Amino acid sequence: ALCILIRLCTHTATRALTSRIKMQSAMQVSPLAARTAFTGSKVSARSTRGAPANRASVAVRADAKRLAFDMEARTKIQRGIDQLADAVAVTLGPRGRNVVLEERFGVPQVINDGVTIARAIELPCPIENAGAQLIKEVAGRTNDSAGDGTTTASVLAREMIRLGLQSVTAGANPITINRGITKTREFLTIKLEELTKEISGPKDIKAVASISAGNNDEIGQMIADAIEKVGADGVLSIENGSGLETVVEVEEGMEIDRGYISPQFVTNNERLQVEFDGARILVTDEKIESVKDLIPILEQISQKGGDPLLIIAEDVTGEALATLVVNKIRGVLNVAAIKAPGFGERRKSLLQDIAIVTGSTYLAKDLGMSVATCTMEDLGYARKVTVKNNTTTIIADAASKDEIDIRVAQLKQELENTDSIYDTQKLSERIAKLSGGVAVIKVGAATETELEDRKLRIEDAKNATFAAIEEGIVPGGGAALVHLSVFVEEFKKTLTDSEERLGAEIVQKALLAPCRIIANNAGVEGDVIVEQVMNMPWEMGYDAMANKFVNMLEEGVIDPKKVTRAGLMNSCSIAGMVLTTQAVITEIPKRKAPPQSQADAMAPGNFSL
Repeated sequence: ALCILIRLCTHTATRALTSRIKMQSAMQVSPLAARTAFTGSKVSARSTRGAPANRASVAVRADAKRLAFDMEARTKIQRGIDQLADAVAVTLGPRGRNVVLEERFGVPQVINDGVTIARAIELPCPIENAGAQLIKEVAGRTNDSAGDGTTTASVLAREMIRLGLQSVTAGANPITINRGITKTREFLTIKLEELTKEISGPKDIKAVASISAGNNDEIGQMIADAIEKVGADGVLSIENGSGLETVVEVEEGMEIDRGYISPQFVTNNERLQVEFDGARILVTDEKIESVKDLIPILEQISQKGGDPLLIIAEDVTGEALATLVVNKIRGVLNVAAIKAPGFGERRKSLLQDIAIVTGSTYLAKDLGMSVATCTMEDLGYARKVTVKNNTTTIIADAASKDEIDIRVAQLKQELENTDSIYDTQKLSERIAKLSGGVAVIKVGAATETELEDRKLRIEDAKNATFAAIEEGIVPGGGAALVHLSVFVEEFKKTLTDSEERLGAEIVQKALLAPCRIIANNAGVEGDVIVEQVMNMPWEMGYDAMANKFVNMLEEGVIDPKKVTRAGLMNSCSIAGMVLTTQAVITEIPKRKAPPQSQADAMAPGNFSL
């Protein structure tokens, strides 16, 4: 027993000594290594410096994909395309129906707008959903370029893809068919250009807006009145109104989104705004802090009769602002100051616009110009200036009209060359401000659902109207497309390849679909209507609202040529892409784990965290 006790003590002492030696040697490396060594793990000195000696290789496993080929892929793509096209087709024409969109939060929307319906559709099958996304692309592109005609473009694309896939399944070469579709599209675009009629006046503008808004004459008249006030270069803004009525408010002059720096500048205490008649305008990108910079120009103005002065600068602070406020209160000066609108390079451009409108010299510090050296010749003139706490409106004198026209032409050239949506929006705003035309349509309705529907209709009407002003008009109701299909018959004879002619036939048959669906939605036989329209002159077509054949241009059933052209081009483009598709690769949908029941959660061994 004594020997066993001695051995046990010796063993314990040896283990303690070994642990102490390990700890001491590890402490010479780092505290982290010491703790690791004490637990029996192996760690090198290099690992404690952030670079392990033997880095473990990491294997990344990608998610598996699903592949579909040939007939299976084409059939499922076609099924997805049909589902989306059927959903938007019910809205086509003056007697088209509405579609209800469920919202995740709030009240469902009841709408008649093709592109909004298309964007809301997601299908459960990934391959079918891929087909739906292609038609969604057609609707989106048409909406971006023309602002209207999205339903027509979706229907055209569906017909071309359906007819094209039938030919490909029968053994035709999709590449050659696509070439025939492209050639036919180019021919029809030229033909459409030849047959376009220019907008002749407010009557045509009202007709275009009414048709685009679903035969709503009230909206058509409202758009026509607004454009007559602001001009073709003006901007129509659509906002939510506070009442039941929809009204148009026209903002005259150039509006700047900056208000007075100090409320002490106010001249009309009842409305809390500054009102100047025949004001002088000082435009600079300089920050005015010292009063000595302003004294020379203020003395010159006083000597010339004391006209009101509006200072537009980067900022007016310190003693300069205090001096202006004190002299304004004492009645010595009639002056107001606002900060320059915009930021960075855009601020310089906007200040140049203001200088051109008012006929003033833009005092740019980059060019070494200063307020201290400013003279009366550098000041501009405005017939009326109204400054509120957050906006300023400048109504310029008509004398600077030529300079404004040159500036507008320059901005239009920039607008044609830009691809950015943001730049397009800002350039359009600048053109409208220079032209002195901004109209705000405040939409009123009894319910939120009706408000959304009216806003979308007015948006379509606005876009269609500007498209018509830009490129002219053609017969509406799908009649223009039916008549174009007749011209394809002659064009087919110029194609030598039989499969290219097959592509031309696909476009020719697809062009009949919009008119047929409009007639079907009106409750009549679409094929019979299409057959009769084909045998009529270019201006004739079927008025689904009146249920008779009329001269579409005379009766005001018209479409913008730009909308028709954009729909035709985009549908031909996407049809060619789908026809040349042989395989589809999609994600495999992951199955969601079934929710755990309360009984399972309370079972022994299960923990709630």
